[in-house]
Amino acid sequence: MKQFCLLLYLSIIFSSCSNYKEVKIDGELKKWHRVTLNFEGPLTSEMDHNNPFLNYRLDVTFKNGEETFVIPGFYAANGNAANTSSDSGSIWQVRFTPNTLGEWTYTVSFKEGENVAIAEDITNASSAGFMDGQEGSFMITESDKTGIDNRVKGKLQYVGESYLKFADNQKYFIKLGVDAPENLLAYADFDVSTNALGFKKTWEPHAKDFDETASPYLWQETKGKNLLGAINYLASEDLNVFSFLTFNVDGDDRNVFPHLLKVPIEEYETYASVKKNKEAWETMFHKTRFDVSKLDQWERIFEYAETKGMFLHFKTHETETDHLMDFGVFGVEGKLYYRELIARFGHHLVMNWNLGEENNQPIEEVKKVVNYVSKLDAYNTHLVIHTFPNQDYRYAELIGNQSQLTGASLQLSHPEFDDVHPRVLKWRMKSNATGKKWALAVDEPGKANIALLPDDEDPEHNFARGRAMYGTLMAGGYGVEWYFGYASPNSDLTCQDFRSRDLFWDQNKHALEFFNNYIPFWDMEPKDDLITSEAIAYCFAKVDEVYTIYVEAKADKVTLDLGNSGKTFDIKWFDPRNGGSLQKGSITSVKATGVVDLGAPPSLSEEEDWIIICDTKLH
Repeated sequence: MKQFCLLLYLSIIFSSCSNYKEVKIDGELKKWHRVTLNFEGPLTSEMDHNNPFLNYRLDVTFKNGEETFVIPGFYAANGNAANTSSDSGSIWQVRFTPNTLGEWTYTVSFKEGENVAIAEDITNASSAGFMDGQEGSFMITESDKTGIDNRVKGKLQYVGESYLKFADNQKYFIKLGVDAPENLLAYADFDVSTNALGFKKTWEPHAKDFDETASPYLWQETKGKNLLGAINYLASEDLNVFSFLTFNVDGDDRNVFPHLLKVPIEEYETYASVKKNKEAWETMFHKTRFDVSKLDQWERIFEYAETKGMFLHFKTHETETDHLMDFGVFGVEGKLYYRELIARFGHHLVMNWNLGEENNQPIEEVKKVVNYVSKLDAYNTHLVIHTFPNQDYRYAELIGNQSQLTGASLQLSHPEFDDVHPRVLKWRMKSNATGKKWALAVDEPGKANIALLPDDEDPEHNFARGRAMYGTLMAGGYGVEWYFGYASPNSDLTCQDFRSRDLFWDQNKHALEFFNNYIPFWDMEPKDDLITSEAIAYCFAKVDEVYTIYVEAKADKVTLDLGNSGKTFDIKWFDPRNGGSLQKGSITSVKATGVVDLGAPPSLSEEEDWIIICDTKLH
């Protein structure tokens, strides 16, 4: 009898293994391109009694030589949910971005059991059958993409330095773009789009910016056009980053969430439209079930942004939400939320995970989240957190080997941006001192109610340009994202028109041109102590080779200590207001014999800012 049972068991296993359904592979089989494996698993639905998000777990191990990636998969309904809005089906997907040419093999793990999706150890988990144990392979060839497409450059990586670096072209990255609106994904074209506080967006002003090359990223024939147009507009202005919350239930907007509602949209909108009502998460959501079609539609937007050279700033919580899941103690709800985000979007090349905007959770809970995300994300994506301007002391418990964070997303508060430069210097110095340099970005400069004003209120943007943008970059920060304030037209919540700051975007473009074309910024350090000036000024240098000085006014009153190497330095000037090529001033070269006068700029107005570059290689 025992022999019969064993033979029957082996027969079932053999039968199962020999009857795997063929894997459907979508995407271009090229390096740095998204490759999607579609498996046929159990027929189920978003609301099945056996929760497909929590009680099944799909992981696929990809190998190529010494490269190994374990990538979490997800329930995909019918596999085309963006177009069909389907909430049921038998398709399970894994999205993978290969970093190496040649043959990749894959091995599938598909398990089932209570809460298995978030289990720390699945060694003894039960097989869910279907594709569990399935193996296969595919070949990856070179990318054929050109221009600003991220697939030309490869994965943007934290490499233990102050700047992130592209894996393929080995170039270092500076980001300049928008931090607003935080509710960018509160978009009418997404499924189950709500309008709790009147902030739902159509992005209609950017309808004219839609380019037909974005047509493959539409869903349901015409949906998505205006938001795709908005992203195309940002790229046309040479901006390279935008940010967005992925969960703001009970927060400032209340219309962005990946989870399923328990109640009709109208009931949720009525409740959430009263600002004092902040129990929606506890009463109106399925906390461990997700809207597959909405998330598939989000991916269309992110996928298009990849082709436009965009850095995707995923802000996973805001201060009103970081205590909602599991009542603020990292548990089932939080773990599943991050697993779904990483499984569905972690393959993107140029991005960061921000674990909380204005986060003020207990540090021990923050560390639990950091540890979980860093282990689950096989791509080791840049991992940051953001906190209140007056609570930056919290970073002291996270720098160095105290956490797996690789940087900070800094928020400031001075109306004229005076606090930006010293704050970046502070955390650069403190993190560097630990032996693990953080990559720092200023992602919310300015006073909360005004921040970056629209062009019609501040057409020149002098303080934003000088004290915030150059204040960050000349302190060794790797970028700035512009917060729009809550009291302005096209605000942090109401913005639907990025042209409201159109005049300022050219100034960002000029900064990127200067840093990317004229100086080896990745090898330079803040050296403000080497200069004297009658106005605000910053110095950024590779000592004895190249010095860059930003001066806000009285540009003819700057001196620089070049040391005593005796080297000859050419002096050129760059106009941060109008851009263009380097220009000659009244003094064209100096010798390194201590403190030197740098002369006057090409045109002298005491109120104009300039950038001075002293370089041994310009001549």
